[in-house]
Amino acid sequence: MKIGYPCINYSIGKKTVSTFRLSSYTEEKFIQCVTYNLATLVEILKFNIANNLMFFRISSDVIPFASHPICKFDWKEYFKPDLIKIGQLIKHHNIRISMHPDQFVILNAKSQDIVNNSIRELEYHTDLLDLMELDYSSKVQIHIGGVYGDKAKSKKQFISNYKTLLSENIKKRLVIENDDHLYNLKDCIEIHEFTGIPILFDVFHHLCFDNNFPLNIALQISNNTWNPGKDGIMMIDYSNQELNQKKGKHSHTLDIKQFEKFIISISNLDLDIILEIKDKEKSAKKAIEVINKINGIQSATTNLNF
Repeated sequence: MKIGYPCINYSIGKKTVSTFRLSSYTEEKFIQCVTYNLATLVEILKFNIANNLMFFRISSDVIPFASHPICKFDWKEYFKPDLIKIGQLIKHHNIRISMHPDQFVILNAKSQDIVNNSIRELEYHTDLLDLMELDYSSKVQIHIGGVYGDKAKSKKQFISNYKTLLSENIKKRLVIENDDHLYNLKDCIEIHEFTGIPILFDVFHHLCFDNNFPLNIALQISNNTWNPGKDGIMMIDYSNQELNQKKGKHSHTLDIKQFEKFIISISNLDLDIILEIKDKEKSAKKAIEVINKINGIQSATTNLNF
């Protein structure tokens, strides 16, 4: 089991991703920005290695405007040597990697322009992982999209666009995630049955929005959608509810007791966890301590391999 967090590290003392406005785009600013972002990514990875945080979600903004028509610069060729070196660092230390495009990636959108933009964005993400020479256990996760007043029709549109519009390279990296108000695990399972897409199970979203499966069954069902030989072991997202906030608000820091109960409950599963907790690496380090504690207590009587 690998524990990680998404995109931003607060401990290294600098902004993780340098971006700039579209209105001020220049090739010079683009090169400067990407150079900074890749150097910072290396710092984050080295921090993670030192702290045994071996799962990381790379920010989509590492290469800003990569899928936008304004970007004419051949960033793939220019930054290829840097990306290969980053990939070597990742592979040498056996770090699991994922990426998560923003909410504007909607494969079942009614607008064909939005669908086309979404595909370009997915191409950028897969190109980035390919340039780092990472295998297909490095995944790109998306939500299914909108409902548009007819969920059954919208699911069919997702399936159709997946089958007819996406390259095989995108398909090999793509995973779908259950969300907290539109598409639950049952919906993801239906799409998986027609496409074979692995389901990246979001524990918090499931607890917010699901009337079909107990958590232990949901995890097992999701696990069965992964092919370890080509996809790697199952990835999941984990968070807690922020106290005294509206339902679905991610917690600022990890609830240690809840996480400990969760880890004990999944001892029969082999999976990697991204903590979608707002204090990022701080909670991830706490999670490692919880796992070490459990291992210390149960190592004599169980076969847990964290």
